[in-house]
Amino acid sequence: MTLVGRNLKTGSRAPSFRIISQDLKEVTLSDFKGKVKILTSFPSLDTPVCDLQVKEFNKKALGLSNDVVIVGISKDLPFAQKRFCSEFEIKNISIFSDYRYSSYGINYGLLIKELGLLGRSVIIADKNDIIRHIQIVDELTTPPDYEDVINNLKDVIKAPAAPVKEALPLHCKPCEGGTLPLTKEVIERLLAESRSWQVIEDKKIFKEFKFKDFVEAKYFLDLVSVIAEDQGHHPSMAIIYNKVRITLTTHAAGGLTDNDFIMARIIDEVI
Repeated sequence: MTLVGRNLKTGSRAPSFRIISQDLKEVTLSDFKGKVKILTSFPSLDTPVCDLQVKEFNKKALGLSNDVVIVGISKDLPFAQKRFCSEFEIKNISIFSDYRYSSYGINYGLLIKELGLLGRSVIIADKNDIIRHIQIVDELTTPPDYEDVINNLKDVIKAPAAPVKEALPLHCKPCEGGTLPLTKEVIERLLAESRSWQVIEDKKIFKEFKFKDFVEAKYFLDLVSVIAEDQGHHPSMAIIYNKVRITLTTHAAGGLTDNDFIMARIIDEVI
């Protein structure tokens, strides 16, 4: 199986995402602001291992403080999730669906390309949304290592708000009229830190990605489209058979801003 999406590491900021609640409302990472978050994904509630995974976390949630929230995410439809939670009295964790956008799967590198489902994982993010622990289960039919999760959770609870170390923010910020473009000196410094992005007249950056065929190129374009929508920063993208050319600029500033280099870095994370 092939996992696609962004390649995240411990110590980085947890990306935002859009998932769907059982009453069909959009939920994002900010809805869990100020909490230590256990984000656990799985392929489908209709399989025995996923069934047990949700029930096990539902039990473990009883011994946790109110500062910790457990969020279960799968591609099951919200209606099926609601029925499952009602039938088995799942009340201590919140179950959401990634069926509409695959936003969680793509942003966290957990979308299984061959199945369109989510890989089995447990990710712990602290109160500052810093990723403190990542467990991606290698074998899809194997349950998570619950003891490992609880041990890492204890470490996070001891220091529930790790400092943010990144110089360049992980998320794009809304731009309005009056936003100033970056100077040439800053652009050159950020370009030196990027991977093969090229500049056009100090107002745009672009990069070309090459793939096996048109289908693979279109798949990559679709992944980037979801991430761009989550970031609120939309690149210009052109597909020519097996190549995708992406151009970034900030129209409100009439040139390049931090947002363009943030988006470039995120695009480079996509695997």
